Amino acid sequence: QVHLVESGGGSVQSGGTLRLSCEASEYAGCMAWFRQVPGKEREGVGIVTRGGGITYADSVKGRFAISEVNGKDTLYLQMNNLQQEDTAMYYCAADRRIWTDCPMTARDYKYWGQGTQVTVSS
Repeated sequence: QVHLVESGGGSVQSGGTLRLSCEASEYAGCMAWFRQVPGKEREGVGIVTRGGGITYADSVKGRFAISEVNGKDTLYLQMNNLQQEDTAMYYCAADRRIWTDCPMTARDYKYWGQGTQVTVSS
């Protein structure tokens, strides 16, 4: 069981910034950030492949950045120039399997945090 706890959500105006944190009980082969709005499927924001790279969804490239603290099992999501369409519940996810390139599909992740709400207003 991998326990994940997100924090850092809140309300900001368009153009603002937020940094989300995900504290993990262990660092898995795949770590990811997803987001979901009511009535829509959970979509990938960015993924980290252990021993590999970081991949971002096209919608957040150049605005969002994932970083990690070695030895602390903590994953961050720095969100800059936030827009109203970024409003969603943000989730941290993990999967212990070893992938060459971790997937950006929610069904491939076994462990999830409780989520943290991000609301962007005009």
